[in-house]
Amino acid sequence: MIESLPLLGAGGHPAQGTDFTALDIRTTGLRPGHVVELAAVRVRADGAVVGELSTLVDPGPGVPPGPVLLHGITRADLDGAPTFGAALGSLLNLCRGSVVVAHDLPFAASFLGHEAARLGARVPVLPGVDTLAAAQTAVRLPNHRLATVAPAFGIAARPGRTALSGARTVAQLAVSLFGRHGFTFAAPPVLPALPRFAIGPLRPRADVPVAEPGWMAEAVERVAIGAGGDAYLDLLAGVVADRHLAPDEVSALAELAAEAGWPADRVRSTHERFVVALREVAERDGVVTAAEARELRQVATALGVAAAGDLQPTAGGKPARVLVLGTTAAADRLRARVLAEGVQLAKKLTASVTHLVADPTVPANEPRLTRAGELGAVVLDVQSAPVALGFEPPPPPPAPARPVAAATRTPKLVGGRILMGVGLLLMFFIVVGMFAGTPLAAGIFVAVLGVGALLGGWWLAEPAPR
Repeated sequence: MIESLPLLGAGGHPAQGTDFTALDIRTTGLRPGHVVELAAVRVRADGAVVGELSTLVDPGPGVPPGPVLLHGITRADLDGAPTFGAALGSLLNLCRGSVVVAHDLPFAASFLGHEAARLGARVPVLPGVDTLAAAQTAVRLPNHRLATVAPAFGIAARPGRTALSGARTVAQLAVSLFGRHGFTFAAPPVLPALPRFAIGPLRPRADVPVAEPGWMAEAVERVAIGAGGDAYLDLLAGVVADRHLAPDEVSALAELAAEAGWPADRVRSTHERFVVALREVAERDGVVTAAEARELRQVATALGVAAAGDLQPTAGGKPARVLVLGTTAAADRLRARVLAEGVQLAKKLTASVTHLVADPTVPANEPRLTRAGELGAVVLDVQSAPVALGFEPPPPPPAPARPVAAATRTPKLVGGRILMGVGLLLMFFIVVGMFAGTPLAAGIFVAVLGVGALLGGWWLAEPAPR
């Protein structure tokens, strides 16, 4: 149903004039089963939103909705919602004449293709872009979950539980990738001709505002949990990020892993690796607060991992916390660098921010620049920030310039002495020649040459004035 398009940096076919339709789904499991929520947001390459759709999807009478504790969709929510077949027409209408984008496109495409095949619907292949793969090329991050990539690209709104919140984030991410990061298509996208489909009623889900992220949510952004595209790790990180990992949530995760064919030892090793990575993040800046130690122990206990049982708070100190302002690719790369270095990336200016970095798009009269100084934060520019934050060593001092006079002194000295030697030799020959009867005119000529050589050599070899 969706085919991923190869992308290039500069030099390919630009996305100017292209519309993108960002998709996000909620499903009954980790492998193709049923879609229970579907959302799409269509944007132009300049970021203007053209249209949106969002609906719950009834997978069929009595079909379980999947991990309710993780996506928040109950069986009662699905009763009376449109089926996938009834919602497909609205989706294709919105996608018509656009390139589909999704974060982890293969995952979304497999579910949508499975649903279409179940209906027996013959849907033309739609061109698509995987923003997860593109983000991996654009910036280096500890992980490329959507909730991690969004702040690295300066996207203010964090994706929440609903598919619509995720689709909106993916839409902004696609605009950034094809805009300031300069991605282009390896070949012009082929947009299939789609008819206008009849549409039925949809049932959107209310979007619950995302709570202010705590330390655990920010720590998850800095945890290296694989190259991306691992749906189980993404769910695990999302559950852990809310700081309240209940036993029933762990059981729901275990059921999903078992349904996807994961053996129990693989689940345990994944949990162990995840908690060890969280602990490394907590200890990397040399400051472990009581809240951090408590939350880590709670997560480790819930997951049945002993890797954080001996973690103790450390006294004093203030960990680095960096706020990066700006809308350039350089600002995005620095935000990603902050996360990759294990440093806290702030989303807004508070008293806990230790460094504020601004790129050239931030005006000089930006109030946060002044306010940061009042709060005691160090204000930097994008170019100097990597060294000031300790990510890179300072450049070596320039080598002292060699004086021009000293550089040219040796060749002149040697040439002068050679010329003086030639002059003395000529004077010797003329003296000998005069005694041997050399004509006077020839003697005078050679004598003049000898004196000239002596004077010229003396001038070249004379020490330079100080």
